[in-house]
Amino acid sequence: MADNVMTYRLIVKEIARQQGVYATFMPKPVFGINGSGMHVHQSLFKGEKNAFFDENDKYHLSKIGKSYIAGLLRHAPEITSITSQWVNSYKRLVPGYEAPVYICWAQMNRSALIRVPMYKPGKEKATRIEYRSPDPACNPYLTFSVMLAAGLEGIEKNYEIPEQSTDNIYKMTAEERAGSKIESLPEDLFEAIKLTENSDIVKRSLGAKVFDYFIRNKKMEWDEYKAQVSGYEIQKYLPIL
Repeated sequence: MADNVMTYRLIVKEIARQQGVYATFMPKPVFGINGSGMHVHQSLFKGEKNAFFDENDKYHLSKIGKSYIAGLLRHAPEITSITSQWVNSYKRLVPGYEAPVYICWAQMNRSALIRVPMYKPGKEKATRIEYRSPDPACNPYLTFSVMLAAGLEGIEKNYEIPEQSTDNIYKMTAEERAGSKIESLPEDLFEAIKLTENSDIVKRSLGAKVFDYFIRNKKMEWDEYKAQVSGYEIQKYLPIL
């Protein structure tokens, strides 16, 4: 699937170039409107059977499916620097633009990090979860690896899934979110890197060498970014003659 993502991006860019336009997969290319996400639909199969489906559950989710969701929710902060790996990624992950900021799950709630599409009779194989924080500029090989590792960790350790969040989380106060035990994703790349740096599950899923290179390169990127002087700063502090 990661090969398919890379092929798709290349084809889109080439066709756009032939038409005299430029295709970007930048997470937040334009201020003030929704950014570009890469919502990843996931399910596990045992042979021909969808391991996420349970016809007797009220959500039609099996214990395996629920534990997979729980694993993603628990490890979401530490894998975010992989799924959203650029400084620009965190300009997309802000409240109010249909981007997932808060760590929770739901069936119908577009403000949740994980959405579970409604079950349709006869479509058992389509039972899946949708992880909504990755963006299309990420490295899909690393992103798919850490998401799978987090979900499998939830299955192996029997993580319990929390109740789904049905309220519009963007409209909740900080106190209401705290009362519902809804945490937030990292606010910027630096915060995300610090969480990933201490993550055993990311290091195991990527391997020590790739993990070390990734952390080093992301720190270099952040250091370069924080040294830049913005146009706002120049306008604010230049003396008016």
